[in-house]
Amino acid sequence: MARLPRYPTNPVGLNRDADAALDALLAYVATFFHGAPRHQNGGSSALQSNGRLKRALAPSRQAAMRSPAWQTTSRYSTSTQRRTFHNYFVTHLPSSSVHPDSRIKPGTHHKLPRSASTPHTPTPESSPAVRPPNMPMRDLTVVRIPLRSAKHHFGAYNSRGSRSYNEDTNQAGTIDMPAFAKRAPMSLVRSAMSDSKNLGEGINADSSKGDPQIFYFAVFDGHGGVECSNFLRDELHGYIEQAASDFELQSSLRRDSEQKGHEADGDRQPVNLEASGAGSGSKNGSTKDVKMKSGQEVMAEMELPEQNEGGVSEEVARMESIKSDKPVHVNANVPRALQLQRELIKQYKDTVGGYFRRFKPAHFHLGENSFNETQVSAETILNYAFLRADLDFITAQARKPDPDDPYVADFPLNQDEVLGSPHLPPSGQGIGGPARFKGGSTASIALISTPTPAPFWHPSARSTLLVAHVGDTRILLCETATGLARPLTSDHHPSSPTESRRLRRFAESLITDSFGEERISGLANSRAFGDMQSKRIGVSAEPETTRTELGPAEYSFLVLMSDGVSGTLSDQEIVDVIKEARTPEQGAKDVVDYATEISSDGDNATCLVVRLGGWERRSEGGLGSLGTKEIRDARRAEALDPRRGRR
Repeated sequence: MARLPRYPTNPVGLNRDADAALDALLAYVATFFHGAPRHQNGGSSALQSNGRLKRALAPSRQAAMRSPAWQTTSRYSTSTQRRTFHNYFVTHLPSSSVHPDSRIKPGTHHKLPRSASTPHTPTPESSPAVRPPNMPMRDLTVVRIPLRSAKHHFGAYNSRGSRSYNEDTNQAGTIDMPAFAKRAPMSLVRSAMSDSKNLGEGINADSSKGDPQIFYFAVFDGHGGVECSNFLRDELHGYIEQAASDFELQSSLRRDSEQKGHEADGDRQPVNLEASGAGSGSKNGSTKDVKMKSGQEVMAEMELPEQNEGGVSEEVARMESIKSDKPVHVNANVPRALQLQRELIKQYKDTVGGYFRRFKPAHFHLGENSFNETQVSAETILNYAFLRADLDFITAQARKPDPDDPYVADFPLNQDEVLGSPHLPPSGQGIGGPARFKGGSTASIALISTPTPAPFWHPSARSTLLVAHVGDTRILLCETATGLARPLTSDHHPSSPTESRRLRRFAESLITDSFGEERISGLANSRAFGDMQSKRIGVSAEPETTRTELGPAEYSFLVLMSDGVSGTLSDQEIVDVIKEARTPEQGAKDVVDYATEISSDGDNATCLVVRLGGWERRSEGGLGSLGTKEIRDARRAEALDPRRGRR
C-alpha cells in the first residue's frame, strides 16, 4: 500500500493543500461525464497547466498569422468574438389546453365566492393554498426554439433546377443589435402582451441588449461560384452586428432620458401608428377586425401575365414597390460614425477608384458640416455593413493568385498570409479559397423588430420591417385585406431608369445581348457583391433600403426568393401558391416546385416564407388564391406538352 504524503503541521496549509487536491480529483472525475471543466484552479495538475499553456499560446499564434479586420477603424476584442447570431429564438413557454400546466398554479385552489371563504387550516392531506415560492410556473420557463424547426412560422426550400450545382444560399435567425422599431404607446404594449397570454401564444424573451429579439432572414444568389454567397451567408450578419457596435448605436425603444449621447430630434417619441400607416390592418389588434376587400375591388390593381391563343406570356409581371418610410434616428457616437464612414470611402477610393472617387452612399454624411447634420439610423448601419463586407471580400480576392495567370504558378499557396490578412471578417475566418474568385452574389435581407415582447407573427402585434437589397433577388409581402402581393425590392438591372442614370457617367457603352437585355461588363445586375473586375465602372454593393411599418394582421406573410423563382413567376402567382399551403414550409416547397416545373432555363430556385399576423386569413382577401388559378393551370399544361421543346 502506498504511503500517504506527510503534510505540514500548519493547519492553514493543510486546508489549502487538501482543498486543492480535492478540487483536482473532482475535476478529473468530472471529465468522464461532462468533458473538460470550464474553470480550473491553477497549480493542481499537469493537465491544467497544459490547458493554460494552450490558451496562452492561442491568441499569440492567431495574432502572428492574422491581423484584425477593419485595421484602420477598430480592433476586435475577445468580447466581440462571442457568438451573437443564433439560428433559434428564445421564448416563454405558454400554457395551452393541449399541453396544460401540470404544476401548481398560483392563488387559491377553490372556486368559492369571497364571502364563503375561510382561513386555511393546514392538514396532512391538503394542498398548499398558494404556490410555493421556489416552484416556477410554465409561463416563466424560457426555451430555445430552432427557427428552421418552427415549420408553422418559417419555411425554406431550394432546388438546383436543371443545373449541376446550386449557388443559392440562405440564412435565418436572431441578430444581436439594438431595436429599430418605433416606440409604441404603453397602452398598445400592455394590450399586445395580454392578448398573447390569452391566446396561448408565448412571449418572446428579451435579447442580451434588453430589447425584444430582432429576426434576420436573408437569401443570396451567387454567380460564378459559391464562394461569395457562402461568405455572405456566414459573415454578413456579423458585419451588421459589428457595425452597430462600432457606431455605438442605441435602441429606438428607449426614452430620451435613457439615451446616451447628443440630443435627438424627437423621432423616438411615441408615434401615432395608425397615422403612419401601421394601423391599416386592424385597429383593435385582431384578424377579425381586418376589413376584407372583394375581388372586384382588387382586380384593377392585379398585375398578371398576358394570356392569348399562343399560351401564357413568359414576360414576368411586376407590381410597384412599396415606398419606404422615413428612418428612425437614434443616438450614437457621431464622431466615431463619421470617422468610420470617411475611412471606408477613402479605402474605396484608394483600392478601387473609378466610380468610387465620387461615391456618396445613401444615409452617409460626408460634407464639411457633416457633424451637425449626421443622424444615425439602422439604415446607416446596413449601408456601412454591406459596403464593408464587399470591400473586404474583393480585397481578399485581389491578394490571391489568379488561376488564369501563368506567372503565378510558382507563388506560395499562402502568399496572402505573408504580410498578414487585414480583410478578415468579424468571425476571424478566412475569406474564400486559395485561388482568386472573380464571381459575386446578390443579396436581400429582412430584419423584423417589434416594440413589444409579443412576437411579430401574433395577430395583435405591431412591428417594423427593414429590408436591404442588392441585385435581382426579391422580397414580397402579402396584404391580408386584398390578397395582393406588395413588393419591397426592385431589380437592379442596367435597363432600369434609376440604375441607368447612375451608371451613364462611367459605363457609357451598355451592351445588349441577343435576348435584348442590357448588360454592364457582361453582368445582368448593376449591383452585387464581389465581381471585382467590374467595380470601377459602378457595380457596387450599395443596398437599397426600405422601412415598412406592419400593423396588426395587416400582412399575411413575407416571401424572400432568388431569381430562379422571381424570374419565372409573377408576384401574384407566388403569393397565391403560398395561400393554398397549410404551413410556411409547405408554401416554400410548393413555390419552388412550381417554378422549376414550368421554368425554361432551370435556374437555381430558393424560397423563404415567414408567417405574419394575418396568416390565418391569408385566403379571404380579394380573390384569394383563385386570381391566378387559370394562369397556373395553363402554365402547367404547357410544361407537360411534349411539343414545348421544339418551339
